[in-house]
Amino acid sequence: MSTTDPVSQNNASAAASAASSPRKSASSLGVADFLTLMTTQLKNQDPFKPLDGTEMVAQLAQFGTVSGVQQMNTTLGTLSDSLRSSQALSGSTMVGHEIIAPASSATYSGQSALVGAVQVPEGTSSVTATITDSSGQVIRHISVAAGSGQQSFVWDGKTDSGAQAASGNYAIAAIANTGGSGVSLPVSMAARVTSVSLDATGTGLTLNTPELGAVALSKVTQIY
Repeated sequence: MSTTDPVSQNNASAAASAASSPRKSASSLGVADFLTLMTTQLKNQDPFKPLDGTEMVAQLAQFGTVSGVQQMNTTLGTLSDSLRSSQALSGSTMVGHEIIAPASSATYSGQSALVGAVQVPEGTSSVTATITDSSGQVIRHISVAAGSGQQSFVWDGKTDSGAQAASGNYAIAAIANTGGSGVSLPVSMAARVTSVSLDATGTGLTLNTPELGAVALSKVTQIY
C-alpha cells in the first residue's frame, strides 16, 4: 500500500499552478500579488516547521514601504512634469522683454547700440567703461557718471577715433577711480529675450538673447 505525502502533493500542485500562470515582472508585482504569494506559502507550509509569523509581518511591512515609495515617486514625477510645463509657459511671456544681467562681454550687431550698467561705490571720483575687440585692443573709452548707485552707459558702436566698429563680440569692463586707486567694477548688460528654453533637468529656465547668448533666469537682475 502506497502513501502520499500531503505536503509534497500541495507543493507540486502549487508549482504546477505557478508554471501554468503567466509570469509578471518584478516591477509589475503589486500588494495583491504579494498577499497571494503569502497565502500560498501558508497553505503549503510544513506542519512540523511552521513559518515564522514575525518574519512574515516584517516582509509585509517592507513590501508596503517599497510600494509607498514607488507611489510617491510616481506622484513626484507627475508634479515635476506639471511644474516644468508651468515654467515653460511662464517663460514664454518673457519673449520680447529686455533684461539686465551680469556680463563681461556682449555681441554688437553693427546696428543697435549696446547698453550697460555699473554699480558705482561711494567715494568714486570717475568711472570709465572700456570696449575691447577680439584682438585684445581697447577701441573705446566711455565715461560713466560717478554718482553712487547704478549708473548706465551706452556704446554706439563707434571707436575712440569715430570709426564704425565691425559687428562681433566685444569684452566690456569698467574701472573706477576710488581714493586715487583704480578698482575694477562688475558690469551688467542689457539684452532682448528672443526665446526661452528649459535645461535637461527641467528645473532651470534659460533666456536666449542676441547680445548675451543664453542667460539663466537666476542671473537676471532686472526685467522690463
